[in-house]
Amino acid sequence: MDNFDDLREQLEARLAELLERADEIEDDLRHPLEADSADQAIDLEDDDALAGTDDVLRNEITQIRAAMSRIANGSYGFCAVCGKPIDRKRLEARPIATRCIEHAR
Repeated sequence: MDNFDDLREQLEARLAELLERADEIEDDLRHPLEADSADQAIDLEDDDALAGTDDVLRNEITQIRAAMSRIANGSYGFCAVCGKPIDRKRLEARPIATRCIEHAR
C-alpha cells in the first residue's frame, strides 16, 4: 500500500486555501446593496459571478474532503469503477481522482 502522506498534506493545504477564499466570497456576498439603482445592478451582477465562483469552490471542497476521507479509511488510490489501483502519477496530478485513467473518460 502506498503512503499518501504527501498527497494528504497537499489536499489539506488546498482545502485551507479554498475555505479561506470561500469565506471571503461569502463576506462579499453579505454586503448591503448600494442606494443607487445603477450601482445595485452592478452589485447584483458581481454577486452572481461571486456566487458561481463560490459554487465551484464548494464543489472542490467537497471533493477534497471526500479524498481525505478515503485516505483515512484506506480506500484512497483505488478506482471507484474497477477497483484497481490508480496510478501514482495520476493521483499526484489530480489528488481528488476517484477513477483510474481508463475509466476517467
